[in-house]
Amino acid sequence: MQQLHIYNTLSREKELFEPINPPYVGMYVCGPTVYNDVHLGNCRTFTSFDIIYRYLTFLGYKVRYVRNITDVGHLVDDADEGEDKIAKRAKLENLEPMEIVQKYTVGLHKVMQILNNIEPSVEPTATGHLIEQIQFVKEILENGLAYEVGGSVYFDVKKYNQNHQYGKLSGRVIDELLAGQRDLDGQDQKRSPEDFALWKNASAEHIMKWESPWGIGFPGWHLECSAMSTKYLGKQFDIHGGGMDLKFPHHECEIAQAVGNYGQEPVKYWLHANMLTVNGQKMSKSLGNSILPEELFTGNHALLEEAFSPMTLRFAILQTHYRSTMDISNDALKAAKKAYKKVMNGLRIVKNFVYEANENPKNEALNTEITQIVQEMYEGMNDDFNTAKALAALFNLLKKVNQFYNRQLNLNELTPQNFELMQSSYINFVEKVFGLKEEGIENTKNLVEVLLQVYKEAKQNKNYEQVDAIRKHFKEVGIVVKDLKDRIDWAYEE
Repeated sequence: MQQLHIYNTLSREKELFEPINPPYVGMYVCGPTVYNDVHLGNCRTFTSFDIIYRYLTFLGYKVRYVRNITDVGHLVDDADEGEDKIAKRAKLENLEPMEIVQKYTVGLHKVMQILNNIEPSVEPTATGHLIEQIQFVKEILENGLAYEVGGSVYFDVKKYNQNHQYGKLSGRVIDELLAGQRDLDGQDQKRSPEDFALWKNASAEHIMKWESPWGIGFPGWHLECSAMSTKYLGKQFDIHGGGMDLKFPHHECEIAQAVGNYGQEPVKYWLHANMLTVNGQKMSKSLGNSILPEELFTGNHALLEEAFSPMTLRFAILQTHYRSTMDISNDALKAAKKAYKKVMNGLRIVKNFVYEANENPKNEALNTEITQIVQEMYEGMNDDFNTAKALAALFNLLKKVNQFYNRQLNLNELTPQNFELMQSSYINFVEKVFGLKEEGIENTKNLVEVLLQVYKEAKQNKNYEQVDAIRKHFKEVGIVVKDLKDRIDWAYEE
C-alpha cells in the first residue's frame, strides 16, 4: 500500500494516513443545504472529495463515502436563530418545503453527474433521521452538557470547556467568541451567547416542525451531521471533509456534540477544501460574479468570453490543490481547456499502443525515466492528494507518450513491464483517479474514421480542394487532421 500523507486540520500537520480499521475507510463530507442552485464553490468542494474518494479506492481501500443532504434546520443567519432557509425559499416560490428539497436535490445530482462525480455510498437527509437526532440530544442532556429552556435545547459550551477544548479545530477561544457576539433573537434564552441550539422550539407559523420530548420544534443545523455520520460510520471514523467555511462553527460544534454524547473525538482526520474566487474576488451576487455551473457550460454570463465544458472545469479543479484558493477566470479556463485536450489526446494514443515483445536491447535510461515519472504521479497524490503535482508528472509522461507516437522513441526499447506500467498508469490516473472522460465525440468515432479514410483517398488522388474541405469540417467540430510520416490520424484541437 502507498504511503499516503494527509493534512489534518485538527493537528495542523501532515500525518501518515492510518485507517482505524484497514482496509475499510469511513469518509463523511458535509453536503449542501438544498434551498438554491448548486454553485461553483460546491462543485469545487464535492469534486475535490470525489477525487480523494477515487484515489483511496484506487489504492485498494474499501471506502464508505457518506454525503448528507441538509433539508431542514439550516437557519438564515447560520447562528441557530432566524428562519429556516428551505422554509423561506418555499414561501418565495409558493411551494411546499419538500418540493424545494426535491427540486434542488435533483439539480445537485444532475451537476454532479455532468462533472463525472461518483455517487456517495450513502446520501442521508436530515428529515430522514429525526429519531436519531432526538436521541442524540437526549444523551447529551443526560450527560449534563446541554439544557432545555422554553422548548429549545442548547449545548452548554462553558461547561463543556471545563474538561475539553471548544475551538480546537478552528483555533478560536471562548473569550474571542464572546467579544464577537451580536444580539440575536433567542439569545436571552441561552446561558451564554456561544451556546448553540441542538433543538429549536418552533413558532406557530414555522412550516417545518416535529414533536419531541421538549415540545414541537426542529433540529439545530449542526446536529444532523453528528447523528448521521456516527450512524453510518461509527462513533469514530477516519475522514470528515467539507468546505473551509464549515470549519467554524459547524465542524467545531460537531466535535463538541460527539464528545458530549460519546465522550470521544468523532474524527481522526479533518480535511477542508479552500474557497473559490472569480477574477481574484470572492464570488457573490452583489459583485455580479456569481456564476452557476449551467452558465459556465453554456457561456451565458457577462463575465464569460465563451462556454467551458464540464471536463474543462474538472481539469481546472485538478490544477489547484484542494487546500489552496482556486481562481476562476477566462484565461485560466482557456488554459485548462487546452491542457485537458492534450491529456485526452494522449489517452486515445496510449490506449492504441501495441507492444511487440522482442529480444532487442532495452534502453536502460528510458526505462528508468518511465518508472520515475510514474512514481512521481503517486508521490503527488500521496502528498495530501496534491492533484497539481500529480498532474505535472502526468504531463511528463505525456511527453514520452507523444515521443513514442511520433516515432521519436521506440516502444520496443521498453521492457514489457515498463510498457504495461506506462500504459496502465496513464489510463488509470486519467480515468480512475482524476475522473476525466472524453466529451462530445463518443458516438461519432466511427464517422471520424470514415472521414479520415475519405481524406486519405483525396490526398492520394491529389484532390486538394476536397482535402481542404474535410480539414475545414473537422476544425469546425474541434478536431484537427494529423499528417504523420507513416499514417494519418486525428486529435482534439488544442
